[in-house]
Amino acid sequence: MLKTHDCGELRSDHIGEQVTLAGWVNRRRDHGGVTFIDLRDRSGIAQIVANPEISPEAHETAVEIRNEWVLQIEGVVRRRPEGMVNPDLPSGEIEVETQKIVVLNPAKTPPFAINEETEVDEMVRLKYRYLDLRRERMKGNLELRHKVIKYIRDFLSDRDFWEVETPILFKTTPEGARDYLVPSRVHPGEFFALPQSPQQLKQLLMVAGVERYFQIARCFRDEDQRGDRQPEFTQLDLEMSFVDREDVMALSEELFTTMVEKLLPERKLMHKPWPRLTYSEALERFGRDAPDIRFGLELKDVTDLAVESGFQVFEKVVEKGGEVRGLNVKGSGSFSRKEIEKLTAFVSQFGAKGLAYLALDEKGEHRSSFAKFFAEDRIKALLQRLEAEPGDLLLFVADKPAVVFESLGRLRVHLGERLGLLDPKILAFAWVIDFPFVGWNEDEKRWDPSHHLFTAPMPEDLSWVDSDPGKARGQQYDMVLNGLEVGGGSIRIHDRELQEKVFALIGLEPDVAQERFGHMLEAFEYGTPPHGGIAPGIDRLVRVFAGEDHIREVIAFPKNQAARDVMADAPSPAEPNQLKELHLRVVDEE
Repeated sequence: MLKTHDCGELRSDHIGEQVTLAGWVNRRRDHGGVTFIDLRDRSGIAQIVANPEISPEAHETAVEIRNEWVLQIEGVVRRRPEGMVNPDLPSGEIEVETQKIVVLNPAKTPPFAINEETEVDEMVRLKYRYLDLRRERMKGNLELRHKVIKYIRDFLSDRDFWEVETPILFKTTPEGARDYLVPSRVHPGEFFALPQSPQQLKQLLMVAGVERYFQIARCFRDEDQRGDRQPEFTQLDLEMSFVDREDVMALSEELFTTMVEKLLPERKLMHKPWPRLTYSEALERFGRDAPDIRFGLELKDVTDLAVESGFQVFEKVVEKGGEVRGLNVKGSGSFSRKEIEKLTAFVSQFGAKGLAYLALDEKGEHRSSFAKFFAEDRIKALLQRLEAEPGDLLLFVADKPAVVFESLGRLRVHLGERLGLLDPKILAFAWVIDFPFVGWNEDEKRWDPSHHLFTAPMPEDLSWVDSDPGKARGQQYDMVLNGLEVGGGSIRIHDRELQEKVFALIGLEPDVAQERFGHMLEAFEYGTPPHGGIAPGIDRLVRVFAGEDHIREVIAFPKNQAARDVMADAPSPAEPNQLKELHLRVVDEE
């Protein structure tokens, strides 16, 4: 090794020891002929003192070096002079009096500061990602990610799970997002696909008798890059045999509860055990099926009060089968008309045609966009329904249920952020269960699975699959954290007859189902155990744990929002000979 100790490990116990350190120059300072160097490696920082009276040669080298040069330092650990201790640095009681400095590699001036947290354009950060990752925040994110994955491996291994790798090259089975296709040189005109998840393979491992499987799995989806998406991402893939959904949920809850308590002692779990919300309850209360439950501002249904209210906007919506719902923004009755107009513009992004309001002043007097049409008893009922008090602001959307939920659900989070209601120290896990088994696709005139093709319906709802599929619930469960879906799972179908029935329900012709999933159907005839699992997203979980706004901040080498690697400039054209070997020809779009 080129060093005997890490920079960040040195303490007062090492005083008097001869040490060799290696790392990067975090900062260099000249003071009265003596040069100080903050030497940084992955473990932290050690202060180096180059004194010309101790080693003229080392001091001469120290004068020439600059930030981010890579050095090897030989010297003796000594206590810092009185009044020079740095309490903010773990190694702040000591310094290393250097006798020799070796420049292992000089460095150009970086395009942005490494030794301080400054705002840097993301495209620049991604282009020089290897420099960005040297920064303290990014280094901490990578370390946290490592600890999370290690904890998962240790936790599941202690519970008799086997970590099994599944293929990256697999069969293309188009559904959901687009597959990334890999052409075969050996089999001209045929393609592998990169897995969107190991779903089929982990179920086949249950058929194989593995019983308890997990994998830190790489997944690939060719979809538009919006929100927290990346073309390739990582999930904990987990499957268990002879279980029901309670078993899978209990194991997952224990895993992540104990993980937070061990790895993130500075964060607070809001609930233990985690609350459970049905899909319908999540929409009714929060407007979204992945609710942030750290704060209130819950939705209230006032559709019945809108009937024959005299306000035609509300009445016409209800006549057409729509709904009217509202939320109470406590203490915000002083919002100006201009501020409310901004909120109206905000909800319009999600299909809402307007935002009705009723604002109460501190005396309980109200100003409103619709109250003049309402009878006094209706206003009183409205205030009571939303538990309004002087100083509150009531906001309402009237539209189709999907629009009402989406717009008010988004508005709720927007206001929570604006009013400082989202405590970043709190981790609010929750389960959402009892999702619809299928949803009607009006464009295609067919049913779509709400989860995926292999999710089983609730046993008590099996009859609805034949008679009225829209009433059936799936054995699906979503893991939600601070308003993000961070994992989803289900109990799977393990019977060929039921699987074929579901394929037919969603419009897959028998020959197409056989071509795409024949291997699964055949496997189900060889004694498949009941099984289920879950797939929490590692990137999303670590992003929340690290307090970051995007998963790109917790991935070592992510793609940008246009799904491009700006550091390596990929994707890029292939050489003509490569295309020829693969029997491919690139055709320009007309």
